[in-house]
Amino acid sequence: QVQLVESGGGLVQPGGSLRLSCAASGTFFSIYAMGWYRQAPGKQRELVATITSGGSPTYADSAKGRFTIFRDNAKKTVYLQMSSLKPEDTAVYYCKSDISTGMTRQDYWGQGTQVTVSS
Repeated sequence: QVQLVESGGGLVQPGGSLRLSCAASGTFFSIYAMGWYRQAPGKQRELVATITSGGSPTYADSAKGRFTIFRDNAKKTVYLQMSSLKPEDTAVYYCKSDISTGMTRQDYWGQGTQVTVSS
């Protein structure tokens, strides 16, 4: 069974920084793209950033210049370094990974981690 476990969320003041982590565990063959999404209260879930297995990132416009996504394939972990945080970044952040178990290949989601930006 594949599991994604996020960590690193919390309360931070505007202008501050946080690093989110998402570790994959279980039995599987390959992890392809990994990414971060977020959902604010009353809003739809939206893409924040993704990264290919080769390390090529893409960012939503709201994340460009402030957030950095990177991964450690040996640790099966993807990170999101967030800087210059704004109140509008407040949301539950979810990790998603495209994973092959050999029998199937599908997207898996983590349980989410709350990020609150407030003074």
